[in-house]
Amino acid sequence: MARVIHVFRRPDRFVAGTVGEPGDRAFYLQAIESSRTISVLLEKQQVSVLAERITALLGEVSKRFGEDNLLEGTTTANSSDSDPLAVPLEEEFRVGTMGLGWDADSSSIVVELLAVTEEEIDESVVLDDTEEGPDALRVFLSPTAAKAFAERAEKVVDAGRAPCPLCAEPLDPEGHVCVRLNGYHDRNPVAGTE
Repeated sequence: MARVIHVFRRPDRFVAGTVGEPGDRAFYLQAIESSRTISVLLEKQQVSVLAERITALLGEVSKRFGEDNLLEGTTTANSSDSDPLAVPLEEEFRVGTMGLGWDADSSSIVVELLAVTEEEIDESVVLDDTEEGPDALRVFLSPTAAKAFAERAEKVVDAGRAPCPLCAEPLDPEGHVCVRLNGYHDRNPVAGTE
């Protein structure tokens, strides 16, 4: 079966979002262009890493090409997108490998998300149009849209359960067994009382 690469050269929207309650959330990335919508499922850590790497890449591009290049031809339309994911939410695939790059021709950040496979992935298929390899979602983002994506993604990740002030593990509403308290179950680790 031939590889399918979903390419969004000028997405109307590319966002991270979740479904479910904190502690039991599923994380998605969703690309929308005209009437076409693709949603992919991934792990919370993958969303966090992607946001960090996009921010780092924007910094590197800014250093190499100058601030003017980053702002050229961009708009702030996506900068305050806090809307939920579009429904119906149909998962195209689960993300295994992620790729990130800079396309100098279009002055765009390129995000590529590859489907999980049982075989080891040859790195040469990332950001490439080879016919062999896992299905992929490839999105081209202006620097402004990439920055907005990273900011929203960080907010989505941080919107989960509050961390324990002692061990930084997520707190459940019922409390948790804190490793810093030698395994004692404590509802309120700050005050030390239940």
